[in-house]
Formats: sequence, C-alpha cells, structure tokens
Amino acid sequence: MEFCKPGFLAFFVPFLIVYWTLRSHGLRMGWLLLGSAIYYALFNPWFILLMLASTSIDYIVALRLPSVTSPANRRWLVALCIATNLGILAYFKYLLFAVTTASMVSGWLGSPFDAPVWKVVLPLGISFYTFEAISYVVDVYRGSIRPFRSPRDYLLYILFFPHLLAGPIVRSGDFAHQLHRPKRFSWARFEAGVRLFLVGAFKKAVLADWMATIVDPVFNDPAGYGTAALWTATLGYSVQIYGDFSGYSDMAIGIAHMLGFKLPDNFRTPYLSASIAEFWRRWHISLSSWLRDYLYIPLGGSRGGEWLTCRNLMITMALGGLWHGASWTFVLWGVYHGALLAAGRIVPVPSWAKASWTRPGWVILTFVAVSIGWVLFRAQTFAQAATVLNGLVVPISGRSLPREQVVMVLAGLAAVFVGGAVDIRKILLRLPEPVAAAGLAAFALVYFLLLPLSASGFIYFNF
Repeated sequence: MEFCKPGFLAFFVPFLIVYWTLRSHGLRMGWLLLGSAIYYALFNPWFILLMLASTSIDYIVALRLPSVTSPANRRWLVALCIATNLGILAYFKYLLFAVTTASMVSGWLGSPFDAPVWKVVLPLGISFYTFEAISYVVDVYRGSIRPFRSPRDYLLYILFFPHLLAGPIVRSGDFAHQLHRPKRFSWARFEAGVRLFLVGAFKKAVLADWMATIVDPVFNDPAGYGTAALWTATLGYSVQIYGDFSGYSDMAIGIAHMLGFKLPDNFRTPYLSASIAEFWRRWHISLSSWLRDYLYIPLGGSRGGEWLTCRNLMITMALGGLWHGASWTFVLWGVYHGALLAAGRIVPVPSWAKASWTRPGWVILTFVAVSIGWVLFRAQTFAQAATVLNGLVVPISGRSLPREQVVMVLAGLAAVFVGGAVDIRKILLRLPEPVAAAGLAAFALVYFLLLPLSASGFIYFNF
C-alpha cells in the first residue's frame, strides 16, 4: 500500500476523517497509533510483532537508564540495546551475505564449502526504525533527552506511518513534544501538506518511474549497449533515484502536515552541490546527520588530524554503504564517497578555484562524480558495474537508445536542476488559494496523463 497507489487513498481518507473528527487529543493519538499499526501490518502482520519485540527492549532500557548511577552498568545497558537492534538487523539483512562472503573467501584460501541458501524476507523499514531506536537510547544515555514514560508515545515515535518505511529518520527529541501538543485543524497547513504530497507523487510516479523504463533494460544488459546509451542510463538513474527517494520524503512530510506533525527535510536540492561534502549535507539529510552524530563523531570525527579524519570518513561511509544493502557493491559505493570526502579535505584547491564564478563548474563536476558513484549503487554485481564504468570511460559500440528516450532523460535532468534552482515547493506554498486550487487540479490532470503503464516500487523500501 504505497503512498502513490490508489489503495493508500482508500486507507488514508477514512482514517483522516476520523482523526480530525475526534475531539480528545488522547483519543486522536490512540487512533493514530492504531492506524499506523494497521498500515504496517497490511504489508505483513508478522513484521509488527518483530518490531514490538525489539522496540520493547529499547523502551524498558531507556526508562531504566536515568535511575542507574553506575557508569559501567549504564554502558552495559546501552550496549545490550544496540546489540539487540543490530543483531536483529544483521540476521534479516546481512546473515546470508556474511555466509556467502565467508564461502567465497574460504574458496580463495583453498578450503571451499557450499554456503547454505535460504530465503529471508526483509521486514519493511527495518533499517530506518532500527536507527531511530538506537538514536533514542543513545540520546537518553547521553542525557540530551528524557525517556518516554508512556508506551503509547514511544510506539507512536517508532510506528508513525508517514516515515516508517523509508524515512526521514526522526530523532525522538524532535518528535516527542509534538505528541503532547494538542492538534487543531488548519486548512492552510492541510493544503500545504496536499501540495507537498502531490509534488512527491509526481517525482515518484512520473519522473522516477519513467526513468526506470529507460534505465532498467540498459543495466540488465550493459554489454549490449554503446557508450552513449550507458551515459544516458547513468544520468537517467541519477534522476530516478532522486525522484524516487525525495518523492517519498515529500509525500511523507506532506502526510505528516495533514496530521498536524512536522518531519525534517530530507533533501535540499542535492544536485546543485559544489562539492561531495556539500552533497551529503543536502542528500538524505536525516541519514547523513545520524551517521555523523552516532558514528563519525564517536570515532573521533575531525579531532585527530587529517589522516585520522580521513580514516573516520572512510569507515563511516563504508558502513553507510553497507546500511543501504547487503552487497559489496554498496560497500564500494560507500568507500568511493569516503575517498571523495577525504580527497576534498587533503587535496589543496587554488584560491582562484574558490571564486563564485567557478561554482557552476564545481556543480557539474560534483554531479558527474555522484552519477558515476550511482553505477555502483545500481549494479547488481561488480562485473555489471565494471562493464558500465568501462563503457563510460572507453568509447564502445553497441545498441543505442531511441531518440525519444534520450529526450526524456534530458527533460528529467532539466526538471531536477530547474526545479531545484527555483525551489518549486516554496513557490507552490506561497501561491494564493484560488491559484493554488486551479494549479492543483491541472497538476493532478497532468499527473494522471503522464503516469507510465507500469510502476515500480520505491527503491528505498529495499533498504
């Protein structure tokens, strides 16, 4: 029941009517918790039992932490929580990957063994709610927040359905106070939420899904295509993943506004960044800040000199890549970005290259570097990635893409860059109500006219 599917509206509209009809704040929050639980259970009812089992430990430990005075015992409690959360995540997401890797390494060492093969269904959103649970316990341990007293409030923090499946990753300190603030219906805020939702739906169902029809055939058989087609598909995937993930984030933020909640921005025109460091301040902001606060800084951050800083960047980005998926291609993607971030710190840049007139060149260079990295993210195997990357660098012959598909990719790129430069979301939020209403009607018409015949699921649901 994805946000841009008709089934979601069949769930959300009746839920929303009841939500705003209820007068009591307590009843409204109870209804929100029930609706969130039902929404998640509709994907697989067993997943919610797993979530309740793991998060109940976090709730109890966090509630206990303020009364524990022994530093050693406090550390043990936090370690127990983190180990439980990461252990569950590792079983469902990384166990098969670890066994397969061990089998491969054993074969290289001359002692091969056949790795067992089994199918583990990955619970939706497990990577996101695991990080939220860990950040909650760590923040309570650090004393930066107070633990939730009410089980309902804690479950709402974890289960709040707009961000449950693919973020943004929400900190409890940013969410807890919203649970206690009585909600009053605001038409202006509701309308703003609808506008954000429609923008996100357009990014996903039109922009990203049309790009998928071009990108997928090329990446499924990269050896059969020439250099021009490979570059077109690579740039198309840059558009696709941005439209897919930022589209989900926009819809999540829009739904939250309709319910009287505020979620943090997750994207701020990342492809207009002039460096890789700036890119990561604008792309998947909630994950970037989580990795910074709970991994990079505890490793030492930038406090130990340039080389230790580079080491910490490499470790953080490699683990960030692994978070995205149980594959060495994701790890290499993280290492690639870690190396670019490290290079940005240690490679000297002439003073003239920092002038404002050079920024467009740096933006283009950064976008190309990021797009090349997306090849590692999109490829299923190293061999597939190597084929694409080789074709990008060394001119090769092969099948070409139809002209209309090339035009579609160029139009997608223009939409991303122009839309980011003029900040369409802010423009839509500032329009007068009559103009906004007419615009929304026209937007909805264009949306349905441009929908591709086949839709693909959200990319980040796999993580």
